[in-house]
Amino acid sequence: MEIETQIADYLHYSQVERGLSRNTIISYRQDLKEFVAFLTQKNISDLHDVDRFVILDFLQSKNQQHQARNSVIHAVSTLRRFFRYLMQEKQLTENPMAQVDAPKHAQTLPQVLTVDEVDRLLAAPDVSTKYGCRDRAILETMYATGLRVSELVHLKMDDLHLEMGLIQTVGKGNKERIMPIGDVAIEWLNRYISESRPQLLKNRQAVEVFLNAHGSGLSRQSIWKKLKQYVALAGIKKDVTPHTLRHSFATHILENGADLRILQELLGHADISTTQIYTHISKKRMTDVYRKYHPRA
Repeated sequence: MEIETQIADYLHYSQVERGLSRNTIISYRQDLKEFVAFLTQKNISDLHDVDRFVILDFLQSKNQQHQARNSVIHAVSTLRRFFRYLMQEKQLTENPMAQVDAPKHAQTLPQVLTVDEVDRLLAAPDVSTKYGCRDRAILETMYATGLRVSELVHLKMDDLHLEMGLIQTVGKGNKERIMPIGDVAIEWLNRYISESRPQLLKNRQAVEVFLNAHGSGLSRQSIWKKLKQYVALAGIKKDVTPHTLRHSFATHILENGADLRILQELLGHADISTTQIYTHISKKRMTDVYRKYHPRA
């Protein structure tokens, strides 16, 4: 069987039988595309000819291209799942990933905004315009809920239960969760829905909450670009992405006394070990404050 066919079968299995998200499938496809390109360079056209040393050469090539450590780790994870699938389907008799270890994650903490920086960012859009009102509602919603940007762009009008102070979303692994949303964010959402959204809709039909100039749902890329503009307007020098608002939401709520299990539910983490990174952020912030303000620190 051709390698491309085996990959297509695996991606179909991952999407249909395992129910993995579209973004996850895209990331798997990219990793496997790079792997196939490497095999082509090595004149390898059959996965039976792939052994541990071929895998290690592939990973080394990614290092030589100065790809991020997390990209290499993700590639190892993708290949591990792919070859495990081929073993299950009896398409291979030996697993070349059996003795390949993933490099350890770099111990880096995610970027977090201070409360003052968040306030400046939220105030950056010109709310006298339909786009500025929309963008203020977007930023307020992201900071109030910790939504992933992929969850935000797929947020539908039926997902809003603002009269009860709740919204619902479908996160990773198609897991639905319901979370509270604060009064300020609700006010901006209501203003956007009543004033700006009808102007963007232009008598068309759309189920998404946040719309572009054509009356259809926004993309993740457009939100990323808009955020970069507002970060510059706010005079924030940090490298801010949509996920930074999620990190800031989690850190600020934890610093104000939230329980780690509650935070896990709010963020939609399957494993609490993922949530525990925010305890390290809070401890780092505590240390920074101590060193800055204690006279003998």
